[in-house]
Amino acid sequence: MSTRTDSANRKLKEKILNQRGMVIWFTGLSGAGKTTLAHALKEELEKKNYFIQLLDGDDLRKGINSNLGFSEADRFENIRRTAEIAKLFVNSGIVTICSFISPTNEIRKSTKEIIGSENYFEIYVNTSLKVCEERDVKGMYKKARAGEIKNFTGIDSVFEIPADSNMEINTENLGVSESVDSILKKILPHISF
Repeated sequence: MSTRTDSANRKLKEKILNQRGMVIWFTGLSGAGKTTLAHALKEELEKKNYFIQLLDGDDLRKGINSNLGFSEADRFENIRRTAEIAKLFVNSGIVTICSFISPTNEIRKSTKEIIGSENYFEIYVNTSLKVCEERDVKGMYKKARAGEIKNFTGIDSVFEIPADSNMEINTENLGVSESVDSILKKILPHISF
């Protein structure tokens, strides 16, 4: 099928859904608030009658990415697969919210290239390691500090601050509703007709 036909099919689907397909990609440390914000944003957009798909790192690692570990190569493949899935949703006119640590600029750049920069809106959830460790609801940081988990982002594996995010949210200073309101102001012009 030609690109022209694909483009026409996407435009038709977007017209039916009355929205533009886009990926909203949350990145940040474990415990930063990515998943909380992703779910809250999904809820607010659905209240406004947008059709949303949410892809969360923990959920995908239980299914399609269950064969991957946390080596650098496996992390890259985890994100690559997710980007390809997100691209399929976007090409169907669906607003797709992704919540993934995606720790390096290289990984995020690759994601943006797969999805297409015109379809990609990256939000860096900037929360300090100290606060993330204090929130540690899963006990992961404690296990990483004890050496029970290897290659844990922020402890013995790097998290690079995004070089070119579309938006930054600091969940130490903003609550969930304030954060979502800020995000909505930025993304609604991109997904609305």
